[in-house]
Amino acid sequence: MIEAIDSPYIHAAGADTFQQLVLENSKAGPVLVNFWSKKAGPSLRQYPILDQLIHKYEGKVLLVNIDTDNEVTISKQYGIASVPTLKLFRHEVVAETLHGFQSADELSTLLEKYVARDSDQELALAIQNYSQGNRAKAFDSIIDAIVNDPANPRLPAALCKLLKYEKRYDEAINVIESLPPEIRSYEEIERLANELSFYSIAQQVSNVEELLKRAETRPDDLETMMQLSALHVVNKNHQTALTELARMMEIDSHYNNDYARKAILRIFNILGNEHELVIKFRPTLGRYAH
Repeated sequence: MIEAIDSPYIHAAGADTFQQLVLENSKAGPVLVNFWSKKAGPSLRQYPILDQLIHKYEGKVLLVNIDTDNEVTISKQYGIASVPTLKLFRHEVVAETLHGFQSADELSTLLEKYVARDSDQELALAIQNYSQGNRAKAFDSIIDAIVNDPANPRLPAALCKLLKYEKRYDEAINVIESLPPEIRSYEEIERLANELSFYSIAQQVSNVEELLKRAETRPDDLETMMQLSALHVVNKNHQTALTELARMMEIDSHYNNDYARKAILRIFNILGNEHELVIKFRPTLGRYAH
């Protein structure tokens, strides 16, 4: 039974243990949280599959069960409307969410994107080389690792992060666009792609002071607003960026192939669905849905 767990890889969490069991452990590796209820048949059918799969990975991923009937606060905090709901945590944030009963194959596909692989050791050595100044060797090592293990999404993610660090934004975007859909949909790569779209626009601004003056004298100039909002995202001023983009939609919601709406969605992806700014600005999109 789910209540009687006897495994080093499976735990039951409550409000007092969620921080340690889920958030802290997710810093070291993936933590799969199973929101369940003994009243729901699909939850009871799901658990044996989870149990078998988690033990297959022998500690590379942890399973934490949360009884939604008893843990109402946590369930509400993470927007649990039905069970089973599975949320995979990595680095203290929700990386993936699955609703309803999942087959063993579907769960394996999810977990394989996050569990440690042999190529992660090669990646660690490449990052070490980069930190020691061996930039060319580091890039070559990551590219070789991608060729040898194309199923590991952390490899192209790391490559794009290094390109971003070197302000080679368009190169990083090209790498992401060349990836197969199943790798491109990896949460970290999606977030990087969205960030890079703003960095690429901001990089085109040659003189920030002139841009700010133009924004004062021509407050409804849409190109200026687009560049300014990108700069705000780069500087982590997400609320200001969202406000600017919302104003763009009021002026012309179809400008530049619906840029403002798409940009807002990209910021939502960067922040995560549960972020307070996402909740605040989501109705803005609804007003221009048609």
